[in-house]
Amino acid sequence: MRSQSLATHALAFVVLFATIVSAAESTSKDTTNESPIDRVKWQKGPSSGALGNLAQIKVPEKYIFAGGEDTQLLMEAMQNPVSGRELGFLAPEKAPWFIVFEFDATGYIRDDEKGSLDAAAMLESIKTGNEEGNKERAKRGWPKLEIMGWEQPPHYDEKSNNLEWAIRGQSEGRPVVNFNTRILGRGGVMRVTLVTGPEGLAAILPQYKTALADFNYNSGHKYAEYRQGDKLATYGLSALVVGGATAAAVKSGAFKWLWKFGGVAVLAALGFVKKLFGRRKTNDMPT
Repeated sequence: MRSQSLATHALAFVVLFATIVSAAESTSKDTTNESPIDRVKWQKGPSSGALGNLAQIKVPEKYIFAGGEDTQLLMEAMQNPVSGRELGFLAPEKAPWFIVFEFDATGYIRDDEKGSLDAAAMLESIKTGNEEGNKERAKRGWPKLEIMGWEQPPHYDEKSNNLEWAIRGQSEGRPVVNFNTRILGRGGVMRVTLVTGPEGLAAILPQYKTALADFNYNSGHKYAEYRQGDKLATYGLSALVVGGATAAAVKSGAFKWLWKFGGVAVLAALGFVKKLFGRRKTNDMPT
């Protein structure tokens, strides 16, 4: 998802997000100290959310959706470095979890590694890379993130062309879980990150998977529509887990130094989302 992670101390986020939420709920017309949240254009369900011109996701009743530019505003408000590939943000109105959609135009990713995914090797690569990530977090004044292990090892579903995995981390003694789905398409991969706390993951996963069941690539962008001559990605499924778009380094022997941790970054933003959405009544949600 992005190179740097934002899993930081909860208290710091409570202070930050209390300020943001206050700005978001303010009725003042003074825009001198306008928060990025104030500029988000929300789409309320039931409706269909456009993920650029590549795909659609159904927005169920009592869910909200934001498009690509607005998702970037949300990421910035959460102190999450923007990748420029954000296409959408989906969340229930009153639940402490959300989904972020990004697309990497890598070209067609072959799934010939589906029977040989080495979870242990991938985890070691992620841990090594995270050490580099912690150097960047330190530069930004953010607490470090520790990788504790797999919450769910990588698994590929041939029918849906979805690759899924979950990593358990820890920031300043507080656990975080990052659940990832990668949906292969004709021209690249849709990066889907579920952001939730570890204690609620089991209960939320069915809702998350139900939401993703209503994801569809637009005609011409589906994985099965690959044609001879299409651009091919320079890496496969294993590299998606540890490095994403920068994983071409696998080909040059730099596999162990890949350090993109695919979205644990936004986990610490859960306090913000809970405050932003949980304090609003349904009929107060933005339209």
